[in-house]
Amino acid sequence: MPQIAQIAATYASQIFWLLIVFGLIYFVIGKGMLPKIEATVDARDQKIAFDLAAAEAARAKADETEAGYRARIEEARAAALKATAEAKAASAAEAEKRVRAADAELAAKAAAADTALMAAQAGALAEIEGVAAEAAQEIVTKISGIAVDRAAAESAVKAALAA
Repeated sequence: MPQIAQIAATYASQIFWLLIVFGLIYFVIGKGMLPKIEATVDARDQKIAFDLAAAEAARAKADETEAGYRARIEEARAAALKATAEAKAASAAEAEKRVRAADAELAAKAAAADTALMAAQAGALAEIEGVAAEAAQEIVTKISGIAVDRAAAESAVKAALAA
């Protein structure tokens, strides 16, 4: 059959050109373009790894900074609490000192008022005795018509008030 004999001749040239095209594609893409693509992918992988390492270092530094910040905040809070406690203690001591001074002043005023009251009471009592003695003199004179001397009237009033 002649068709079968032509197949080998027809296909032989096509197979030849197929091998040449595939060979060119292999050498152009495989040997020319593929190493460039691989280099680009490797460079990209290295860039990503470098960026990840830089991000990790930045995160570690941020964590250290935050820890330092928190430590300074705690120190400041402790100092503020200490200052507040000291101020409270100082104001309490000052208030206690003022209260004691006011108590002493009030006690002195109370003692002075008590002394003045006792003096006024003694003066009033003496005056009452004098008025009572005078009234007794007048009453005895008006009722009995006898004149009683002042000393006798005063001694009688003192005896009556003492009883």
